[in-house]
Amino acid sequence: MDKVLEVTGLTKRYRTFTLDGVTLEVPKGTILGLIGPNGAGKTTAIRSVMKMVRPDGGSIRVFGLGLDASEKEIKNRVGYVGEEQFYYGNKKVSWTGRFVSRYFEKWDQEMFDSLLEEFRLDPSQKVGKLSKGMKVKLSFAIAFSHHPELMILDEPTAGLDPVIRREMLDRLLAFRDDREGSVFISSHITDDIVRIADHVAFIVDGRVAIHAEKDEVLSDWKRLHFKPGAISGDIVTGLRCVEAHAFGSTGVTNRFRELEGRISAAVRAGDVKVENVDLDDVLIAFVKGGRS
Repeated sequence: MDKVLEVTGLTKRYRTFTLDGVTLEVPKGTILGLIGPNGAGKTTAIRSVMKMVRPDGGSIRVFGLGLDASEKEIKNRVGYVGEEQFYYGNKKVSWTGRFVSRYFEKWDQEMFDSLLEEFRLDPSQKVGKLSKGMKVKLSFAIAFSHHPELMILDEPTAGLDPVIRREMLDRLLAFRDDREGSVFISSHITDDIVRIADHVAFIVDGRVAIHAEKDEVLSDWKRLHFKPGAISGDIVTGLRCVEAHAFGSTGVTNRFRELEGRISAAVRAGDVKVENVDLDDVLIAFVKGGRS
């Protein structure tokens, strides 16, 4: 499968934080969700891909092209929505569209006008008077109106109400399904990633902890509830976030498919209960502890 984005060994050093050897890829026609707590390096990674931050090491290729040599071509083929929306507040929505249109070779004014109508954005409204959600919708309208092949989004739904969040996520799904578009999206709202992503990458303390298919991650990670002595010591030692309770213990494993046969008898006997986890649980397991 063709890769529209390849990030290899990406490194960026700050005084108090280092993005350390991040490697990611986005296959064509798929959605990669980048998950991590605040301060983990998600924004640094995305801004590096957008050449808003200059990395200290590693390589970035978009559509097989080097970012330094082909920045203009790449940015004509990429739609970008950041967490913060920076526009001229005293200018109208319609003026903003005309202003940005000059930077894109494939700008589609008819699509822009249609998206404004669909998103219920008044072209005559000054941008400074728009709510945060409406500014995000404007950013989506601009990003889609130059027919991108790859959408890159940094926490686009943070702080939005559920209705607008769902509307924007559904738009990204349609972009993938109807146009075979590709998406690279960061978020700490794991429900958003579960809804749309084909692949997930977890970044913690500047390093990629997982990069895999979403369904594979959810199959491998489970929570075990077990009575004393129900499972062997090496399994217990390998669990994350182990907690003792009055009638037993719980812990999270990332090797369930490997361990399933070994604990099946205890499960049948009722001494072990297996529970599905969500991506929040996986993130917490990395952030708060246990073994790898």
